[in-house]
Amino acid sequence: MYSEKIFSVNNEAEFKDLALEIFVFQYHNNKVYRQFCDLLKKSPGKLKKLEDIPFLPIEFFKSHRLISSKSEPEIVFTSSGTTGKQSSKHYVTDLSIYEKSFFKAFENIYGNPEDLVILALLPSYLERTGSSLIYMADALIKKSQHPESGFYLNNLDELKQTLEKAESAGKKTLLIGVSFALLDLVERHRFNLKNTIVMETGGMKGRRKEMIRTELHQILCEGFGVATIHSEYGMTELLSQAYSTGDGIFECPSWMKILIRDSEDALSLLPEQKTGGINVIDLANFNSCSFIATQDLGRNTEAGKTEILGRFDNSDIRGCNLLIL
Repeated sequence: MYSEKIFSVNNEAEFKDLALEIFVFQYHNNKVYRQFCDLLKKSPGKLKKLEDIPFLPIEFFKSHRLISSKSEPEIVFTSSGTTGKQSSKHYVTDLSIYEKSFFKAFENIYGNPEDLVILALLPSYLERTGSSLIYMADALIKKSQHPESGFYLNNLDELKQTLEKAESAGKKTLLIGVSFALLDLVERHRFNLKNTIVMETGGMKGRRKEMIRTELHQILCEGFGVATIHSEYGMTELLSQAYSTGDGIFECPSWMKILIRDSEDALSLLPEQKTGGINVIDLANFNSCSFIATQDLGRNTEAGKTEILGRFDNSDIRGCNLLIL
């Protein structure tokens, strides 16, 4: 329905017009989102700018079926969650939109996957079903034209050999890994990589103590022998990703935007350089909900770029929780 428009967005005006159009569509076709908007007295006709659009707290994906389409889901992506906590569920009615979104966003930054050896060290995701990250990584690996490309679970010695073989052959390589597994790898082996990009997808998944990004990246830079660590910012509830090529500064594709909300007042947005909660507009998610208030902290540094700083703890998300139906 909107797929052609979404991926051809070229400027702020086009983004705003399409976001407001999708808001109207989701207000009329997503019962849960409409109830939320009505609670806030926000409805079509009253909204004139992006800042007026209500952002649905991400917790709704744990308790409600969020669909704006009349089609049945082709797949249900689920979050890993923690023991005893309910997982988020994202009902995806058109996988082709997700595939177009992640291929296009990836190619904007890294070029054609066919030109890369793609290695995925994602044990916590491989050990369960329903991961949208695994779906994306699998598609990228399949598109890679290199036989070395593939997934790795706990076979770190084999991964070391593959990395070194690709390095010695001068092949451009991308290593995508969950943070704790990348730490495991550099604790066992040391590298001096010249042709490899290391990308962390965040999260210790309960395997290690959490650490700030600068500390994590310093350890990984030293362990892999690289100058910078790249990062991917995505989540179960979205169909789009932002990427960082270093220093935790993320850039969104043209159909995705990050706004920063006041941590004390979830309905107020903050200007650039101010730290607060991350609200995401993901136009590719038009069949679900495109306007999501996450539990992440960040600040917009300049137009289109965001520094991701971490997550709210339970005591800090009160401004968002007040909006839970």
